[in-house]
Order: sequence, then structure tokens, then C-alpha cells
Amino acid sequence: MPFSKPFIDQMGREVKISFPPQRIVSLVPSQTELLFDLGLEDKIVGITKFCIHPAGETKQVVKVGGTKQLDVEKITSLKPDLIIANKEENERAQIEELAVHFPVWVSDIYDLDSALEMICAVGEITGMPEKANDIAVKVEEQFCELIGADSQTVAYLIWRKPYMAAGTGTFIDDMLRRCGFINAIADGRYPMVTSEQLADLKPDLVFLSSEPYPFKQKHIEELQFYLPATRILLVDGEMFSWYGSRMLLAVPYFKSLLASLKG
Repeated sequence: MPFSKPFIDQMGREVKISFPPQRIVSLVPSQTELLFDLGLEDKIVGITKFCIHPAGETKQVVKVGGTKQLDVEKITSLKPDLIIANKEENERAQIEELAVHFPVWVSDIYDLDSALEMICAVGEITGMPEKANDIAVKVEEQFCELIGADSQTVAYLIWRKPYMAAGTGTFIDDMLRRCGFINAIADGRYPMVTSEQLADLKPDLVFLSSEPYPFKQKHIEELQFYLPATRILLVDGEMFSWYGSRMLLAVPYFKSLLASLKG
């Protein structure tokens, strides 16, 4: 029988959860995938429209809007006994509204260590600590084996019109650093940047992320006019920004990327 058990989320809030939870709503794509990888598919009753992994399983789950535009009424109708959210990916006002009625556990991810902490914590609050710990250990071991590049500067773009970049203090920034890169964008977490400003920065590399904006080959050509000496590449945004169990795929991807840059 479930019983009420207190947990502390990554915001330092105490969250009392009916343990183990039986009706989970996940509002973050990377954490949704983690829940499935923990074997909790039968307990997941609601996810966002951006929760696309694992592809087969997520198609069958009720969608509760987007990460920034949640359908609070639909979430309420699902009667969750646990909602898992994120400080950055979800809107504070909507999370606070949901927290009045339901247990909402909020993650706060800004580097590998906080991501590993989240994985283990999600395992604890869902009653799957061993599986979660196994995932965290494997991810950490892989990152320990990653040999970084030779300090090339990178501008990592996540949006177009206006251009926006991943700055310091972000999870993406930490992934770049662990790959041996130096983030060329030092002002703010996700600052707007013009093509002229990028030209002034003279980064060795520009990475155009596949998400949230779906950059394509034509956007490389668009930027190359302003950055004729810079190597511009399309990169898999999931590998740089998904901080759940998808990190098991990140290091092999990073190794392949680094090898291609040497070629």
C-alpha cells in the first residue's frame, strides 16, 4: 500500500509523495525518457508533446501540452500522485499552480553532476533506486573516458530570428567544456547574438543545434557569409541538452564528433 513519504527536490523544497507513486505526469522530455528506462511505463499517465523518446511508448501516453504551455486542466483530470518538472523547461506560474493540488518534484540541472544527482533522485522518488544508480554510474564512467579537444572556441546556437546561444552556467556549456571546447559566449545563460557579434567573436567553430530550433544545411550557408574562416556544423541537440538516460548515448556521439573535427 502506498504511504506518504517526504523527499527534497533540487530546488530544496520538501515534496510529500504517495510512495511508491502510481500515476506519474512528466513535464520534461529527458526525464520522461528516464522514467521509461527505469521500467515505469505502466505508471506514466501524462507527458508533454515534446516527450518523443522512447518513440513507440510515448505515442501511447496522454499529452498534456508543451513544456512551456501546459494544459493544467488535462493534468488535473489525470489525477497524478507525482508530477516531475524542471526549473528551466517549465513555466514557474504553472508549476506553482499545479503544486497547490499535487506533489510536484522539480529538478534544477546545470551540469553533469546535477544531472547525475537528478537521475538518482528520480530513482528514489519512484521506488527504482537500483536501476537509476546503474544508469548514473554508467554515464559517469563514460564521461571519465572522454578525451576532449584542444581548446577550440565554440558558439553553440539554439535559436534563429533572433539568434540565441547557450552561454555559461548551462548544461550545454558543461557538455562543451567536457568535450574540451571553450564557450565563445560568456554573457548570460541564453543571450541573443547577432551575426555581426558572432563575426567579432571569431569562434573556431559554430554548432547549430537540431533543437529547439531545427537548424538545417541552408542555415550553415547563411552564417558562413559572416564567418568565412569559421567551421560551422549541424549537431544533435539531444546529445548536448538531454540530461537523463539519453546521456548514455552522449559520450559515443561526442567521441565521433571530436574525431570528425580532427579529420
